[in-house]
Amino acid sequence: MYEIDFNSIKTPAYVVDERLLEDNLKLLHSVMEETECRILLAQKGFSMFAEYPLIGKYLCGTTASSLFEARLGKENMPGETHIFAPAYSDEEFPQILSLCDHVVFNSVEQWLKFRPMVLECDSNDNIPSGIANKALRPGVHSCGIRVNPGYAEVEHEIYNPCCAGSRLGATIEEFENALKENPDALDGISGLHFHALCEQNSDTLERVLEHFLQKFGKYIRGMQWVNFGGGHHITRPDYDIKKLIGCIKRVKEEYGVTVYLEPGEAVALNTGYLVASVMDVQRKHFEYKCDNGSVVAMTPVILDASAACHMPDVLEMPYRPFILGSGLPGEKKCNYRFGGNTCLAGDIIGDYSFDEPLKPGDKLVFTDMAHYSMVKNNTFNGIGLPSILACDSVGGIRIVKEFGYEDFKGRLS
Repeated sequence: MYEIDFNSIKTPAYVVDERLLEDNLKLLHSVMEETECRILLAQKGFSMFAEYPLIGKYLCGTTASSLFEARLGKENMPGETHIFAPAYSDEEFPQILSLCDHVVFNSVEQWLKFRPMVLECDSNDNIPSGIANKALRPGVHSCGIRVNPGYAEVEHEIYNPCCAGSRLGATIEEFENALKENPDALDGISGLHFHALCEQNSDTLERVLEHFLQKFGKYIRGMQWVNFGGGHHITRPDYDIKKLIGCIKRVKEEYGVTVYLEPGEAVALNTGYLVASVMDVQRKHFEYKCDNGSVVAMTPVILDASAACHMPDVLEMPYRPFILGSGLPGEKKCNYRFGGNTCLAGDIIGDYSFDEPLKPGDKLVFTDMAHYSMVKNNTFNGIGLPSILACDSVGGIRIVKEFGYEDFKGRLS
């Protein structure tokens, strides 16, 4: 961790440390150099486009989950622009084609619906057989289909793309039934995409990959690429990069295809903070039973940062973010439960302990707050959005963007 003067920051504020971000990017780039894979920024996890020029120096482009994300990536980062969405609208799809050079469809049926728009063919959908006989529209380099390998080790069902009844990707049964009904369905398709990880190590990828290849391997022959999706925690200290490299090289060598990865979280993992201030230390206390069985007096504290508004994954995942200088309940002498300044009773960030009592105005620094924070935040209750700050290579802090009433009002009618 590099030094930052957090006490000088007006709160609440996200702070992205460009030194840490570049460390992550260098590691990801080393994987590309070792394997000749192509790594993209998944904007759904991190869309701070002020940092796209830096990210673009190391990665191959962006991937999007919507028209607006696609436009953001196309306008702000050089390289490739990929997109995947569960479905595309007739109105937006022409714009998507004008922006994206790689388009991934959620099912064979979605592909067949839009194939006439993607391929240069006549109005009767008279498409000759054989990929070589087709011409993609200008700007569109490649199309693919997302498949569901039917196996995942994701702990929280809300994030499990392979859960029962998942709407994401075609299972092998759905895929093959569609091919039986439409024998030429893969004409024009250049690759397959699977995504079945969430904050996981490469041993999980290795097992997921085995299921994917067992079911879909025969369809990769003759294609140009395979996309391993996201959820790879590549920049985590304990991540097994050697095993990741082995997985990439296996597919590249056995099938003769380019391998894509599209992590969002790994790009910004452990690179940012949310700095908050104590607004009120309440006089009430309640008994709290710690994991070791001891009972402590817990004091509610109100912050100017909110779980519901500024770090929604705290409630959705759920998880307890780390605060610099804090301990678990009962570990240190002063115990507090932090909540946001909203009327939502469940706007609780977590329980912590500190060596010294807190008072209004004290600054708290939540770590690992670059990803899935800015992209998910909201103005529920009229709570203002945190400012976005960046810390440069010499430790200087600059304001990237500040928000006010008009940002709240502009989302309403």
